[in-house]
Amino acid sequence: MMREFDLVVFDWDGTLMDSTGHIVHAIQQACRDLDLPVPGREAASHVIGLRLDDALLRACPAAGARLPELTAAFRRRYQAGLERVTLFEHAQSTLQAIRAAGIFVAIATGSSRAGLDRALQAAGIQDLFDATRTVDECHSKPHPDMLFQLTDYFGVACGRALMVGDTSHDLLMARNAGSVGVGISHGAHADKELLRCQPAALVHSLPELSSWLLPRLG
Repeated sequence: MMREFDLVVFDWDGTLMDSTGHIVHAIQQACRDLDLPVPGREAASHVIGLRLDDALLRACPAAGARLPELTAAFRRRYQAGLERVTLFEHAQSTLQAIRAAGIFVAIATGSSRAGLDRALQAAGIQDLFDATRTVDECHSKPHPDMLFQLTDYFGVACGRALMVGDTSHDLLMARNAGSVGVGISHGAHADKELLRCQPAALVHSLPELSSWLLPRLG
């Protein structure tokens, strides 16, 4: 099989990092701290992947002018217990296998630059990525800016880039950029929501992603 992709871009939270439950809990606890309406799990998980202020306001519209307070409360709750959040099983071996095929590997995330850099260092996998983009440098998903910047950086056509993510925000970004999207169902959004975005594939684990992807890397 001929190589189909020259660049594979991963989302971070809920795709490589098993952090969805922790983020949902932090959103809910931050709302409780301020006596604001507490979103349910589905509403809180749906906003994961967006720029933080947009995400919190969507999860809790009643925050209004108190958004800065809610953001600060979320950051406190998010940092508490963060050391217990780990990579999904097989994340490192999946990345290593893609790199061994001679493919560029990158991250496009709604996290801040400081947050992503800390997480990569803590996980010890920063050397497995050729480039990363966050909302501190780019428009938030589903705007295609992150993929445009990454494909331009590597000199890769958008149609030769694959975006792997656990949310519709990731898959819509891929569509908006003219790239290929693959959904992975172990994160924030339900299968039916991912399938509505018409991904090239929907996988349920990183080993399943490898089985689908590696034959397409030539």
